[in-house]
Amino acid sequence: MTKIICAPGSYIQGAGEIKKLASYYQELGTKGAYLMIGHHAYVHDLDDIESSFKDANVPFTSELFGGECSREEVEKHQKQLGECDVVIGIGGGKTLDAAKAVAFYAHMPVIIVPTTASTDAPCSRLSVLYKPNGEFDAYLPLRANPDMVLMDTDIIAHAPVRFLMAGVGDALATYYEAAACVKSDALTMPGGHVTKAAFALATLCRDTLFEDALKA
Repeated sequence: MTKIICAPGSYIQGAGEIKKLASYYQELGTKGAYLMIGHHAYVHDLDDIESSFKDANVPFTSELFGGECSREEVEKHQKQLGECDVVIGIGGGKTLDAAKAVAFYAHMPVIIVPTTASTDAPCSRLSVLYKPNGEFDAYLPLRANPDMVLMDTDIIAHAPVRFLMAGVGDALATYYEAAACVKSDALTMPGGHVTKAAFALATLCRDTLFEDALKA
């Protein structure tokens, strides 16, 4: 029986990590970073993001995400990549899914910087595509999980409370989804069966939420 576990290449979490973004980029690229930034992060975090690259003399391009993870939006950013060799998505779920899709089609590494805790998009091997009017379009399976996920806990903690509440519900469902897959011996998206390690992580997720979610 084949068992498969998928995860990001690196997961980094801590306070103020976004100020080190340029140094993390340099682990994957040299020619320049393409920054796809969601509206909230563009308004509130742009100085910290760009200062990281300016201080390190690392080339970068900053572009505002248009708001919808559509084929049109993905193609627009593909055409603007220029000489950049790493895509960095900074924002909510749709921003991150769009960044992953751009990197997928451009055959580039991708760094994901979530600004809320309300979505699975940071770590998943999937982009959800929508039509420009917001209707669901299609699922885009990706070759791999993101090369790096950078979680700045300062940013996450200061996001609107409703995003944290949504994240608690989404994360809690993870355990019961995993338990159902174990019980039914189901095939998961990568084409294998659930590993003990994956189920242990799902159980830890549930236990942590039971212990800390109400306080949070």
